[in-house]
Amino acid sequence: MEFPVRCFTCGSVIGHLYEQYQASVKDKKPDVVLDDLGVSRYCCRRMFLTHVDVVPSILKYPRL
Repeated sequence: MEFPVRCFTCGSVIGHLYEQYQASVKDKKPDVVLDDLGVSRYCCRRMFLTHVDVVPSILKYPRL
């Protein structure tokens, strides 16, 4: 997974929480999971809620 290590806005380190977030969001609502992980700033929460992993779709195409 290619998730940013830091929040783009405030610079908080959030990269280490992404695997826990993915595992927990299958069972709970995202807002509850982020509260449990201690992610309280809305800019950091945005990083989790809006992340789209595009690497697998890009890897399908060969280099030119």
